[in-house]
Formats: sequence, structure tokens, C-alpha cells
Amino acid sequence: MARKTTNNKRHTTQASVDQAVKSICDIMRRGNCAGAMQYVPELTWILFLRILDEKEQREEQEAEALGVPFRPSLESPYRWRDWGCPPEALSEGQTNKRVELQNAPQNALFNFINTELLPHLKGLKNRPDATPRQKVISEIMTGVERVRIDTERNFLDVLDKVHELSTEAVDPTHVFTLSQVYEGLLLKMGEKGNDGGQFFTPRQVIKAMVQVINPKIDETVYDPGCGTAAS
Repeated sequence: MARKTTNNKRHTTQASVDQAVKSICDIMRRGNCAGAMQYVPELTWILFLRILDEKEQREEQEAEALGVPFRPSLESPYRWRDWGCPPEALSEGQTNKRVELQNAPQNALFNFINTELLPHLKGLKNRPDATPRQKVISEIMTGVERVRIDTERNFLDVLDKVHELSTEAVDPTHVFTLSQVYEGLLLKMGEKGNDGGQFFTPRQVIKAMVQVINPKIDETVYDPGCGTAAS
């Protein structure tokens, strides 16, 4: 199956991140996830696994540099880099599980996701030596029964777009990568009569509040409605 080249665009503004998320949601809408109440949960677990893998790759590199052992939460072939990373993003001559699945008979990718990946993730908490992070992964994935997107082509397009939402691609000076993406998704759940919408304090107001309060290191702030705690 021919695939397009992955875009290395860097997102330096919230509007750029919002547009990237919108393009993913557009693919999901054409892929049988018509409403936000369908495509937001779908994108949430996919994005979570992408960010988790990036975090663990960074932790592994840091552990190697310090010469200390590192135990990953997920191992091959259940890491994003194995089944979600586009072939174009791999090093020259490198292959992964996704390459194998794309070259296999139709629905091989969906079969892997639905019958191997998801059950494996949900079962991590049952391991006798499960780490706290593995238990969290299982809890997050508990409600995911199967891929909702209708075709593997649409699903692969989503994976390509999600892969671009990396820490390296989003400028942390202007954007809180994870919280900003989820805020945009939650707002979409409030569109067209859905009941999952939220209202978020404008960034300008947040900055003004922080300047007035002028919090110091080690001080504690109590805010029962803090949401994503953007500041």
C-alpha cells in the first residue's frame, strides 16, 4: 500500500496545533466516526499511546546515558514505534511491525490492534509485577473495545497525522502539548448539541491571574476546578 511522506511541520502556535487536530478529526469523520462523542475517545487513546512511547524513548535514552537500568512499560511489538510509526519516519533500512502489517493481507492491521494490542494493554494490570504506570495504561485502555474507524487506509492516515504531534514538533514556549490538544478535543465534544463540552479560562486571563498571585517555588495552590491546570 503506497503511503505519503510524513510532514515534519513544527507547530509554534495554538492555532497550528488546533488545525492539526482538526485535520485528524476530519479523517475520522469520513471514517465512520461522525460525531465528536465518537472520534474524540478514539483519538484520545491513539494520542495517549503515541505520547507514552515518546516519553519512554526519552527515559530510556536518559537511563542509558546515566548507565542505569530501564524497564519499559511496553515492549515490541506493542509500542507505538512498532505499529504506529509511519515507515517514512524510520531510519534508513529500518522496519517495524506496521511495515509487516501493511504488506500483509487486508485487515491484518485491524486484527493485530483488536485481538493482540488492545487485549495486551488492558491485561497489563493483571501481571504480578505490574508497575504503577502499567496499571494506569490498563485503566485508560479498559473502555476501548476495538478500532472504530472504518477502513485501514483511514486508520493509517490518522496514525500518520498523530505521529506528527510530538514534543519535538510542538514548541513548548507557546503550547502545552498534551493539555492544549485535549482542551481542543473537549471543546469539540460540545459542538452540535453534544453534552461533553467544556469552557476554558482564556489564556490572557490565566496569565493575569498568575501575575497577580505571583506564586513562589514550593508554594501550594488549591483550585478544585483547575482542569488541565494551564498556566
